[in-house]
Amino acid sequence: MTPTPNRKLALILFLVFPIFSFLLSMCIGSYSVPLPAIVKMIAAKVIAITFGEFSLESNYPVYEKVLFQVRLPRIVAAMLVGSALAVSGAVLQAIFRNPLVDTYILGISAGAAFGAALAIGFLPASVEVSAFVFSMLAMFLTYSLSKMRGRITVISLILAGIIMNAFFLALASLLRFSMEYVELVGVVYWLMGSFADSDWNVVSRIAVPTIAGCIIVYLMRWHLNVLSMGEEAQILGIDVGKMRFIYVSIASFITAVAVAYCGIIGWVGLITPNIVRAIFGPDHKLLIPLSIAAGSGLMVLADDVARSLTEFEIPIGIVTTILGIPFFIYLIRKTEGGGWYA
Repeated sequence: MTPTPNRKLALILFLVFPIFSFLLSMCIGSYSVPLPAIVKMIAAKVIAITFGEFSLESNYPVYEKVLFQVRLPRIVAAMLVGSALAVSGAVLQAIFRNPLVDTYILGISAGAAFGAALAIGFLPASVEVSAFVFSMLAMFLTYSLSKMRGRITVISLILAGIIMNAFFLALASLLRFSMEYVELVGVVYWLMGSFADSDWNVVSRIAVPTIAGCIIVYLMRWHLNVLSMGEEAQILGIDVGKMRFIYVSIASFITAVAVAYCGIIGWVGLITPNIVRAIFGPDHKLLIPLSIAAGSGLMVLADDVARSLTEFEIPIGIVTTILGIPFFIYLIRKTEGGGWYA
């Protein structure tokens, strides 16, 4: 089917959106940097890296420090996390055949919250490592608990996720109750999500698993069209249980990486795929790449609001929640609580 002019325009806008968000975000901050200087510095840096001249002199030494050591790693981290959450949301909504599903339904966020609280208050361990380990443990327990009579259904997976969420949140609350004031503040701030501590070290740790996971989902995206049919996909010769496990594992893994380094940032995985689906339809061959693009751009803009709306930085989890709730209400009314694919 040939795309209509309006559809072509929307497609172009979605693909350009991350670039626009990137350039806009580079200009926004307490230290204003003009766009021409940004373009010149990025071009100079690309040329320097391409030709091996890493010690290229800059005409904007202060600007360069602000951009390449502070602002750019934060923006890149936000784009990676936004992509991870958006593509995870798209995958889970297809598997559960419901647009009201987000990336934390499997207990990932609750497990990460417990791991972070444990590391901050009681263990001499890295917060990131502990949050990641317990988020993946929560996903594994959810999947194990949902297996009934040798098979896993969507309903059993959702119910198991609710149980694991409640369990790990209760454990995290118990730890917070036992903490000193300083550790308690640290846990509360971490739970609200932030990119304030993002640097190139954080970016390097997020980039490889996130990019690899998004590429795998992109290459296998046509399976999601079949899985969105539910158990009827068995008729087409698809091993639904196996494919569901693969997709849930990938979505959980890249979400766990994002949560471990940036805290809990909700609603992006819910909002982004639904915006794309409303405009371009449920075909995952287009839905997956556009969700990646839109998720990265939306996360960067949300972080811009978080760090520039007031004199002090607002945790980005608060921003995404405020923006996400009206959209969630709209979805409930639109679908009447049912499935998008039903």
